[in-house]
Amino acid sequence: MRLTQQVKAGGCASKLAPGSLRATLDTLPLQNDPNLLVGFDQSDDAGVYRIDEDRALVQTVDFFTPMVDDPWTFGQIAAANAVSDVYAMGGTPLTALAIVCFPQDGDLDVLGQILRGGMSKLDEAGCTVAGGHSVRDAEIKFGYAVTGLIHPDRVFTNGGARAGDLLVLTKPVGTGVITTALKQGRARHEWVQGAIRSMTTLNKIAAAVVGEHGGVHAMTDVTGFGLMGHGREMALASGTILEIELQKVPRLEGALEAIARGAIPAGLHANREFAECMVSEEGVLDETLRMLMYDPQTSGGLLMSVDAGRAASLMLALEKASVPAHMIGRVRAGKPGIVLRESGA
Repeated sequence: MRLTQQVKAGGCASKLAPGSLRATLDTLPLQNDPNLLVGFDQSDDAGVYRIDEDRALVQTVDFFTPMVDDPWTFGQIAAANAVSDVYAMGGTPLTALAIVCFPQDGDLDVLGQILRGGMSKLDEAGCTVAGGHSVRDAEIKFGYAVTGLIHPDRVFTNGGARAGDLLVLTKPVGTGVITTALKQGRARHEWVQGAIRSMTTLNKIAAAVVGEHGGVHAMTDVTGFGLMGHGREMALASGTILEIELQKVPRLEGALEAIARGAIPAGLHANREFAECMVSEEGVLDETLRMLMYDPQTSGGLLMSVDAGRAASLMLALEKASVPAHMIGRVRAGKPGIVLRESGA
């Protein structure tokens, strides 16, 4: 059974359009709790709730439909994606609750493989599965609600970017278009394997390096809203302009060719509709490469706004830890937004 053929959209491409979600969240009342340090109103990666002077909980939930065909691999990707939000806030994941949607007459061996794959990745993260919940559903969906710990004074948010900072990204983009090509039968084997390696890689080591090094003013992980969607949130929360050099953004092998073959997830169009109003361009940009900036990522990398004087040493520290990282642009003052331009323009 090919899992990708059982669902309409896979991975983070299956999420609600960001514009629709934001419009709904904006109608909800805000809760007046001084211990809620980061809530849903801030469009950040996870909620943060202070327990005492030295401890706060980091809480997140993430689940989605399959974007690969192998059940074990799907479980691993779902787990890596779920704990990523805790790492993006600077926290340490502690426990997870599994969320399972599965057909009543589905193959239970497939379900077992998904669960075991997820547990194997959470073991790598040092995160304990404490239980979970399941419901009958015609489409398979899987993920986790994750709880972690963090010091209240050491929380990374997407709202701290400062003019003069440099932008660093730790994983290539393109998982959405490549997994869509897989679903459509248009993907080459090596493309899929590269995307799987990226999606099953935890952001654990990268986050640890950031925590030890210092100099990072803002951080978020790039997932379902794509680089432009999450960049939009960072620009708005920080009150700055993110200037991104298009050719410097790392991309997975086959990502551009997947777009050329028509493997464009619906989530890409939704992200573009959501974020493009805040994106301006300098120079004549390649349309295929521009589209990739809106591609919904599953278990994507960390986007960081780093003090310019410490960026080079952070890049070196990441390299020594075998974490690939790329400087993709800079932060400047001005009306919040994103500027896309050719490198060196």
